Amino acid sequence: MTARSRDEMAKRLAQDIPDGSYVNLGIGIPELVTKFVPEGREFIYHTENGLLGMGPSPEESTGDPELINAGKRRVTALPGASYFHHADSFSMIRGGHLDLCVLGALQVSKIGDLANWSTGAIDAIPAVGGAMDLVAGVKTIYVLTQHCTKKGEPKLVDACTFPLTGCAVVDRIYTDLAVIDITTDGFQLVELSPGIEFDYVQERTGGLLLPIRRDSK
Repeated sequence: MTARSRDEMAKRLAQDIPDGSYVNLGIGIPELVTKFVPEGREFIYHTENGLLGMGPSPEESTGDPELINAGKRRVTALPGASYFHHADSFSMIRGGHLDLCVLGALQVSKIGDLANWSTGAIDAIPAVGGAMDLVAGVKTIYVLTQHCTKKGEPKLVDACTFPLTGCAVVDRIYTDLAVIDITTDGFQLVELSPGIEFDYVQERTGGLLLPIRRDSK
């Protein structure tokens, strides 16, 4: 069994973004989504520090050092891109003007609670950023993350034990092992990564994973 790579995870998620969507990408794996725009579609990427029309990151050590995203990573600007004040950027977020946000996660609960800014440890580095505004103001929230931590602990859990970013905000989760919806019944499997079996994913999920629905015809 071979789990999806980070690029493959980002490419799979990009397939589910509707054409013409205004999208904000979180720091880390979500940034990779800019590399994968399906043919025939256009996504307009937004970053909290004041850019609409963000393009992929340039090659390492190239690009404009003053053209960065909210994670201080160098990015490019697509034709027609616009720059604006930080406060205007958050007005877009809080005003519900963005269609979709892709965030990383430390934990996601079965009801869609998201924890992605701190482990709560005494020596943890505070990193609230704009995620709390994003989960409160953006219409749809996708999480893009490894299924387990580096220590093998599940990130998908019955209840988050880390400080929350938002309550019941996540709509769908994309991991290296599967695509999973948050439903009123909990974690609903949508799709397994190629070669991955259901039991393998269930063993690595900290809560009940409902099998793929087989709609009757």
